[in-house]
Amino acid sequence: MPHILRILLAVLLLQPALSVAAEPAVPDHPIAIVIHGGAGTITRKDMTPEMDAEYRAALKQALEAGYTVLKQGGRSLDAVQAAIRVMEDSPLFNAGKGAVFAHNGKNELDAALMDGSTLKAGAVAGVEHIKNPIDLARLVMEKTPHVMLMGEGAEEFARSQGVPLVPASYFFTQRRWDELQRALKMEADDRRASLEQYPGTTAHGFGTVGAVALDRRGELAAGTSTGGLNNKYYGRVGDSPIIGAGTYADGRSCGVSGTGTGEYFIRLGLAKGISDLMRFKGMSVQAAADQLVLHDLVELGGADSGGAIAMDKDGNIRMPFNTEGMYRAYIDTAGKEFVAIYKDE
Repeated sequence: MPHILRILLAVLLLQPALSVAAEPAVPDHPIAIVIHGGAGTITRKDMTPEMDAEYRAALKQALEAGYTVLKQGGRSLDAVQAAIRVMEDSPLFNAGKGAVFAHNGKNELDAALMDGSTLKAGAVAGVEHIKNPIDLARLVMEKTPHVMLMGEGAEEFARSQGVPLVPASYFFTQRRWDELQRALKMEADDRRASLEQYPGTTAHGFGTVGAVALDRRGELAAGTSTGGLNNKYYGRVGDSPIIGAGTYADGRSCGVSGTGTGEYFIRLGLAKGISDLMRFKGMSVQAAADQLVLHDLVELGGADSGGAIAMDKDGNIRMPFNTEGMYRAYIDTAGKEFVAIYKDE
């Protein structure tokens, strides 16, 4: 066989192997998702069996909406957004449809989303006509050079992006309205009460929704959405849309979403604080989350003030809270599903 033919034959024989080697590897990092639906004085005696079942079903629906995205190879950002959107559409949670009322009888919504692989983030605050604030937060992140837009400016941006605005009446629920009326009556009956004490806060009017997800690429994302605090000052913004306070994700450490009295979370920089303890002190996600929520938050005066969900880059999950309960759920890297409400679960 001539020398040139032997070379051509060798090339042809090697070609399939070369083609296989050139194909990119399919991402196959273990996936996981953890969500919360708010923390507060949530006890079994406050919940009928029907309410208990309803909340668990809603948490399961949101959890599985996000997990389905991950199973299909979708990004962690998409999974977080999908899970939170389900809870925003439910009247059960203090976000979107179920948002509490401010002192002036209006609903003011906040949300944030963060990509742990790039540290890009988007947030909106004080919007009154956005059905799914988490969707608008995503648009702020991807379509503007900014991190946060608020109020009328955020809603004008929404219109420019083709996001439909809903009337304020969309957010009206009788339960939330009654909570506000009870708070206002408490103020009228007790001159010592003040808005700073949020006297109308209840088990179901105190909270937020959030999610953290880890996708097949090994990328983390976190998001949070809330209606704030029942009977809050008009114009008050809590920790949820503030990157580093109530929402944070860093692929080198963890993703975090908080729920509770945001003023404490803001002053501590709680979400980024958990990440920093992991990055710079070498702490595990369990130890770091417990330090911030169960110790630092309490020492600052935030006993019975809330909780957080956190997940590290390996899919380890922690859900500390210093209240009587927190609506919470996860599917871990082994595929185990967990849904809980009370402290003793």
